[in-house]
Amino acid sequence: MVDEKGPQALALGYVSDAARADKVKYPKFAAGSHCANCALFQGKAGDAAGGCPLYAGKQVASTGWCSAWVKKA
Repeated sequence: MVDEKGPQALALGYVSDAARADKVKYPKFAAGSHCANCALFQGKAGDAAGGCPLYAGKQVASTGWCSAWVKKA
């Protein structure tokens, strides 16, 4: 799993619970956005965690969020 205190996670504002996203620092955050509905999330629907190309070799929580979030098409 990605460590929230790791350099890549800190740079992108990753949190394992989207409710804790820094809405002041990241005003682009939208309610309801989280890793599971991000285009970069590589897990399947319903998975608790999945891969993300931004965090090579690590998994992100499906309930997480970072500033690179992009709505899944």
